Amino acid sequence: MTPTPPPSKALWAAELPRAVWAFASLLPARAMLDAAPRGDGRPVMLLPGLVNSDRSMTIMRRYLNGLGYRCTGWGLGRNLGNRAIGAGAEKLIAQVEALAREAGEPVTLIGVSLGGIIARFAAHRVPHAVREVITVASPYAGDPRATNVWRAYEWLTGERIDGAATQAQRAEIAQPLPVPATAIWSRSDGLVSGYVCRDPADSGCRALETPGSHMGVQWRPAVLRAIADVLGESARERAPG
Repeated sequence: MTPTPPPSKALWAAELPRAVWAFASLLPARAMLDAAPRGDGRPVMLLPGLVNSDRSMTIMRRYLNGLGYRCTGWGLGRNLGNRAIGAGAEKLIAQVEALAREAGEPVTLIGVSLGGIIARFAAHRVPHAVREVITVASPYAGDPRATNVWRAYEWLTGERIDGAATQAQRAEIAQPLPVPATAIWSRSDGLVSGYVCRDPADSGCRALETPGSHMGVQWRPAVLRAIADVLGESARERAPG
């Protein structure tokens, strides 16, 4: 099988200006975002991307809380990978289970980029505590070299992507989830190939394409609305009568 190549240098170079444009488009998109389905009060945990912290998810958290969900961050500081699925796996699992116990129901996990990969890891390990997983621009379904950031990932986390333990973990994460899942991806992503952000062979995971950059994906209006629609759909399915 031919390896999936990383995004082109042109897309990579356009990442920052497209992220700025996405942020600037939030205000004009206000009516579209406000028209999203109302929330049902379910607990939601947001998991940030590589080297980012809960602060990077502020816009998404405020938006979903405004719709009527109970959003929280992951509370584990900056996402350096091994804090959550390496040495820090027990802390992540404890956070998810504690939130589920406190809420009295399973938690919906929404993860951006590396955060989505970690969300899938948690769902595999404690499916009883997870209601649903939504990944956003998360390259979980293919070769990590199909990105323009894999060397940075190795440097920042101290993990080798071709190490035996990492490969075994990646294989587990890519397996179909035991809970409902949605993968939001973009073929115009400049940092990670959108084609490894969803698995066409996994019929249990819905794939939704939203064009745009990788940087700032967590505040892109189309992504925020797609997430709200997915949550709203499952809320209607749960509603009595």
